[in-house]
Amino acid sequence: MPKLERVFTLKVPSSTEHLVMIRDFVTSIGEQAGLTHNEVGQLELAVDEACANVMEHAYGRDMTKEVSVRATIDGDTVEIVVIDTGQGFDPAAIEQLELDKLIYNRKSGGLGMRLMKTLMDEVHYEMIPGKKNELRMIKRLHK
Repeated sequence: MPKLERVFTLKVPSSTEHLVMIRDFVTSIGEQAGLTHNEVGQLELAVDEACANVMEHAYGRDMTKEVSVRATIDGDTVEIVVIDTGQGFDPAAIEQLELDKLIYNRKSGGLGMRLMKTLMDEVHYEMIPGKKNELRMIKRLHK
């Protein structure tokens, strides 16, 4: 019997007051997929961090913009894609920052991607200049 792919999408205005709605959406997805309580928490934290970064950095707190969260449950994986049309970034530049410098110099940013990569099984970022940015995060079900 072929696997049934289930796709869900949530679109919200770019305002931190909507992070609760995003967390609830992601929690529901994780539970439907059969993730453990701990894995659901990891998924929720990674997506919350990604969306907060979009709101603050990509959109510069412009609440007229929209954040889209697409979730796909497909057999043994949960894929979350955070989509925005704001300012992109170079993940390679962030990767090169040394953790010590981030902590001791108290520079803003840089820890979000590290956190997401720690919490998720895969994290991929794609910037299509002038069109959109997609942050794709994958969590595998460990059954």
